[in-house]
Formats: sequence, C-alpha cells, structure tokens
Amino acid sequence: MEIKTPSYIFDIKTLKDRISFIRENLAKDIRICYAMKANPFLVEYLIDVVDAFEVCSPGEYQICKALNVPKDKIVLSGVFKEEEDIKGIVKDCKDLPIYTVESLSQLNLLTNVAKENNLVLNVYLRLSSGNQFGVDEETIKKIVSNLNIYNSINVLGIQLYSGTQKKIDVVQKELDYLHTFIASLEETYGIRFKHFEYGPGLRVNYFTSEPDFDEKGQLNILNESLKQFDKYQIQLEMGRFIAYNSGEYHTKIVDTKFTNNMSYCIIDGGINQLNYYGQTMAMKPPFIKTQKDSGDLAHWTICGSLCTVADVIIKNYPLYDAKIGDELVFLNVGAYSITEGIYLFLSRDLPRVYIRDEKGNISLKRDVINAYKINMKGEN
Repeated sequence: MEIKTPSYIFDIKTLKDRISFIRENLAKDIRICYAMKANPFLVEYLIDVVDAFEVCSPGEYQICKALNVPKDKIVLSGVFKEEEDIKGIVKDCKDLPIYTVESLSQLNLLTNVAKENNLVLNVYLRLSSGNQFGVDEETIKKIVSNLNIYNSINVLGIQLYSGTQKKIDVVQKELDYLHTFIASLEETYGIRFKHFEYGPGLRVNYFTSEPDFDEKGQLNILNESLKQFDKYQIQLEMGRFIAYNSGEYHTKIVDTKFTNNMSYCIIDGGINQLNYYGQTMAMKPPFIKTQKDSGDLAHWTICGSLCTVADVIIKNYPLYDAKIGDELVFLNVGAYSITEGIYLFLSRDLPRVYIRDEKGNISLKRDVINAYKINMKGEN
C-alpha cells in the first residue's frame, strides 16, 4: 500500500510485544491499566491485552462505548466530572467501573448519583502530587474518617499519578512515602483498602543525544518496590511507557533552500502533528529513518509547513543528498503526538492514520480530515 504523507503508522505487533515485555518483568498479579489519552487509536487492539483503561473525558468514554470495551475495565478519571455525564455513565455502566474522586464536590456528586440509582459505586481516592489533580492528605483523612455518611461509596484504595519521565529512584521514594501514608490511614481510621493504583511514569528514550538506559532494570526495581503493597490488588496506570515505540510519523520534504548560510528543508507536516516530550528549541535529535545512507552529506534545519517561526522540528540534522520528495520517518511517536498537536492551526488537514497489523499488513484507519471545515462556522 502507498503511504501518503503526512501520516501516522501504528504497529500492533510492537504494541502487544511491549505489553508482554512489561508483564514479563512484573509480578504476575499486577494489573496493567492503559491511559487511553496517550493514543485512543490503540484501544481496540488492547481490549483483550490490558486489564483496564483510564478514561478521562466524555469523549474517551464514547470511544470505549463504541468499541464495546467491557464496563468493568473502565477507570473513570478526570479533574472535571460533569453531572450529566456522570449520570449517563452510571446509567450505562452501573457499578461496574471504578470512579476516581478528585475533590469533595466529586465525592458528593458520585454519592448522590449512586443513591439515585440504588447503587454502591467503587472509587479510588486520588492523592494530589502538589498540583490541580486529586486531593491532599488532609482531605483524604477527612473522607475516610466520615465514610459513614458516604454509604453509597465503596473506597477501594488510593490512586496516585505524579508525572512522567521520572527517574527510578524518584519512583522508589514515592512508593515508600505512599506505603507509609496508606498504612497510617488504615491504622488510624480502621479502614482496610483492597486496591492500590499507581502511575509510575517510567522514562522512555526519545532522543539520540540521550544515554541509553535499562528499561528492564527499571521494571525490576519497580517490581521490587511494589512488594510492600502485596496485600493489595496493584494496578499500574501507563500510557507513554506502553505506546511510545509503536508509532511512526511519515512526512516528505516538499522544499529546500539555502538562506542566510543555513540549509532548510520544509516538510509537509510540522509541530502541529509531531510532538516529543522534552523537545527543547528543536535542539534534541529524535530517532529518524531516512531513505538514503550515502551521497552528499549536509546538515539541515528541518521545518514544518506552519506559518510560524516555532515550526522547527530539528536544527542541524545530517541528511544524505536531501531532495524534494524524500520521505522522513520519525520513530517513537506512538504516544501523544496523535492527540497533542495544535491540529487546527492554519486549517492544515489532519493527517491520515494507518495500522500495521500483526502480520505486517497496512490498512487505512482514518483518512484525511479537512481542518478548514472544522474552522468554518456552521460546517460539520
């Protein structure tokens, strides 16, 4: 199949192999939760592969509903839970999902909706890591000391997600702190939690300038640190660490020029479609596959098609015999690039999405979407 650019290709064998690699290096009873915000196009291929899906918006819930994701695999999260959405989800799913509590008002909302439906809803209390997500220690203490007034809520355990691309020693310290905090809650308030959900935010490597590190070693250290939680059902929420290496971004050089002693090549994509966590001023070279490995070598500044000086992908990148029509393939874009880009800027079309199945066959998953129609009043 001809791959038209710009486009993404997501490789399902790589994705499933990644899950297997993670499971092989963790205790067998540890559950894996996929944070679908990392890449919703992968959800349908993970339904029978992961144990749960983190769902953070009404739109993500609608994707799960359309794909028939089992209701008991949904962890309904999110800092904003609108009343009508929660009522609709509870009507659809009853007490099968786990609902997160990120504020006292969310707790009251879930309690009221549960009572209206004669249900007891299972919840995680999300502990804040010092930002707008979750609640602080004192609020959790307030909740667990007054569970008698929340008799339509069953608190399964504590949830914490504190960020991404964390060093493993930070993860270890965080888990030690959490174990102490949870043990204190149980002892002080006579509560016995059954679950523990944690987002480790393990590092992945996006740039050639970064030193290699041992992913298996990271997982082994994480597994060892999790042993102190062995009396709980442990669920690890991962997005980037699962999906990052399953995606490619394909783009072509559409123009070249030499300006003010700089060689520029313009690609048909740009920063609206290609995003790496930690990319700083286009100074860090990502992993790129090119069609040529010989010829005249020159260093190019690779820029996208947007009318902004910010649309620089990488500066001073070596390319052999670069010409208009050459294809560049950016690797490790399986997480977030597909959803984090400034897609509607300049009304550039949204790129195609292809899937490479486990046999290597490529099929078109989503065709081009004309952004100008979205940006015109009254257009659907």
